[in-house]
Amino acid sequence: MSDIYTNNYVIVAIFLILGVLLPVATVSFVGPLLRPKKPTREKQTTYESGNIPVGDSWVRFNVKYYIFALMFVIFDVETLFLYPWAVAYKQLGLFALVEMVIFISLLVVGLIYAWRKKVLEWN
Repeated sequence: MSDIYTNNYVIVAIFLILGVLLPVATVSFVGPLLRPKKPTREKQTTYESGNIPVGDSWVRFNVKYYIFALMFVIFDVETLFLYPWAVAYKQLGLFALVEMVIFISLLVVGLIYAWRKKVLEWN
């Protein structure tokens, strides 16, 4: 019986080693051999489209843009949790319904908070 468990650990260890070793080897050794390496003055500019960069590259953006993007990502990812729940709803029972009501109410509280802070308004 212990041979089966040892064998499983060996397989997991092999996959972990390969999972780390293959990407490192690809990036370190195979990548430099295959990629084209002909740097030109145009390729080393900020824009490769031929536009001449004007002004400083460090431009200040309003924090609201970042907060709006984070809010979108949070609510977008959180709504993905609704799909597996909806598929397995009949098998999960009342406990899962209560859990999902709590989950959705937390999302609604976050949305109300963002709405009151006027994060969702463009100027």
